[in-house]
Amino acid sequence: MQFVLLHGGRHGGWCWKRVTPRLRGEGHEVFTPTLTGLGDRSHLLHPSIGLSTHVEDLVALFEYEDIQDAVLVAHSYGGIVANGAMEEIADRVRYLVYVDAQLPRTGESMLDLVGPEGAEKMRAVVDEQGEGWYLPPTDASYWGITDPADLAWMNNRITAQPFKTYTDPVGPTDRAWAHPGLFIECAMPLQAFPIPLDRARERNRVDERFDYQVLNTGHDAPITAPDELARMLLAAGKAAVGPGCRQGVGG
Repeated sequence: MQFVLLHGGRHGGWCWKRVTPRLRGEGHEVFTPTLTGLGDRSHLLHPSIGLSTHVEDLVALFEYEDIQDAVLVAHSYGGIVANGAMEEIADRVRYLVYVDAQLPRTGESMLDLVGPEGAEKMRAVVDEQGEGWYLPPTDASYWGITDPADLAWMNNRITAQPFKTYTDPVGPTDRAWAHPGLFIECAMPLQAFPIPLDRARERNRVDERFDYQVLNTGHDAPITAPDELARMLLAAGKAAVGPGCRQGVGG
């Protein structure tokens, strides 16, 4: 089975470093792309990078790596990218897993999802510290990280985020919303950056192809709970093979 692990804002493919060995150890192929302008691609940071750039990054990965029948895992901001990309890659995705991720509908941006207060705070930071076009790197404690070693490791890797990726509205998301999947809630709330969980819970109540589970850790689960998260992803992959899930692939 193939797993595609998509990171959140100001992170990069590096954030899955503790999860990938556990998936590969079970014989699975794993991809951990880094979106343009972030992580090991931060040298490409530019004001023109928008949400469509990141959607194209993910679509291109599927095309050039010939990824088929994959479990697509999206963390945090990665949920917006995944939902946008699903219009083109849904036929290649067996199952869609959101890890404490944004779950937008057509036409919504990250700023819409975090709400007026959160959007105002972000804009202020961008204006004051990001030259009006990027969110600067922040200390990992922002995402609830407390372990000193984890803080040091992450703070050396967290990068700026082109703000256009947060202000751009996502395109059509119908195929993502019609796709079988799972939402994993990280139970320790993230006060600085709220995740609108009501939408995932609502979908779970009305869609028998969509599951909802809780992981007792902070928002950055790939860092703080890699064993538990890997087990949940492996279980999701196995469940997706069963009757009912497969028939929903493709939206």
